[in-house]
Amino acid sequence: MFKSRMGLCKMSLAEGVETVRSGKFQAVDFVKSCLSRIDDKEVEIGAWAYLNEVAALEAAESRDSYNQQGASLGALHGMPIGIKDIIDTAYMPTEYGSTLYAGRLPKTDAVVIERLRLAGAVIMGKTVTAELANCGPGKTRNPHNPDHTPGGSSSGSAAAVASFMVPGALGTQTGGSVIRPASYCGVYGFKPTYGLIPRTGVLMQSFSHDQIGTFARTVEDIAMLTEVLIGPDVGDDATTTLKAPVKLSDIATSEPPASVRLAFARTPMWEHAEPATQTIFENLRETLADHADEVDLPDAFNNLMAWHRTVVEAECAEAYIKEYEAGEGYIHADLRAQIERGRDIRAADFIAALKKRTYLNALLDETFDTYDAILTPAATGEAPEGLESTGDPVFCSTWSFCGTPAISLPLLEGETGLPIGVQLVGRWGDDARLLRTANWLANKPA
Repeated sequence: MFKSRMGLCKMSLAEGVETVRSGKFQAVDFVKSCLSRIDDKEVEIGAWAYLNEVAALEAAESRDSYNQQGASLGALHGMPIGIKDIIDTAYMPTEYGSTLYAGRLPKTDAVVIERLRLAGAVIMGKTVTAELANCGPGKTRNPHNPDHTPGGSSSGSAAAVASFMVPGALGTQTGGSVIRPASYCGVYGFKPTYGLIPRTGVLMQSFSHDQIGTFARTVEDIAMLTEVLIGPDVGDDATTTLKAPVKLSDIATSEPPASVRLAFARTPMWEHAEPATQTIFENLRETLADHADEVDLPDAFNNLMAWHRTVVEAECAEAYIKEYEAGEGYIHADLRAQIERGRDIRAADFIAALKKRTYLNALLDETFDTYDAILTPAATGEAPEGLESTGDPVFCSTWSFCGTPAISLPLLEGETGLPIGVQLVGRWGDDARLLRTANWLANKPA
């Protein structure tokens, strides 16, 4: 029994929920297993910015009392979840990975935390983020090789899931902060359609690009975790016009109604991929045979990175003016440079760039009329050696700018054995179809 309990941390969310519902184990058992794993691995990996073992166990005991009373149980009942340290948690530190906010203690939960608690999840603590969810790396190391970066800015969340500290975690993405660390750490990472999940109570860097994402170890788990978070909120205008998908989990795990068709797109970023990565993806396309066609994105996508930079840096300059005015030494030099460039951007150029999102999605609709998803690398290659940088987000920024849903699947590995993620991208608002396609690919026989 003891050995079985200690292995609970390696269960998926779906398995864990079923095990607790059946009464075989309790939520306390899961939390204890995860805490034991954290105790074993945290010194090496450094995934956590804040952890309160007593509070986590008390929350688990509360969940168990519901079960014992025969009360209605939430979709994530008793499951331990890690939270990126830019998402507010009531009376639990949220310090944005910045010395400027050391000791910051919110009095209210972000909307997504409220929804997690209502679903029965146990908030384990706060995972490490790059400084202000930007470019200044935190302390986290890659679970597969601690001499390599885990990616960022959602570094702690990806690493915690990859190392079996928790079965699921939340992150955010403005450029590549979910998809890239998921690729580097070898887990599933999902960035839903822009506006699907409310950001109320989350550090804002770029209103038009910041998007909450999820990490887990199966597509089914990604769907379960994401489903409890979606839906409009009056505090986030981006959520009020997008209709949430119906029964995301059910659709994600269902069989595709027809033969899956993938559009293999090198994208204009292909030259940034390492030669080994290019070869691996060429081989993957051949392996998929009749399911994948080579497709070129329209020429307009050649200018996308410049538009992305214009919008994000202008919004970043507005969002982080207080942090910038604190003076040199308080924020990372690269972030200061972004803010300075952003302050020089003309309003006309900002508006023109921002309008391109609708235009590009109209172009993508032509592709999605034929194909279930676009297939492309999640990152340029394996996680780079060293901890000075979180890696290049170039293969992710396209889809952050477009606001389309994207998922990284841990299906490949590079020359040194580190993970390389396969990125699938779906039509704006068609998250369920994308997850169903991802689940098909993840479970497709070799």
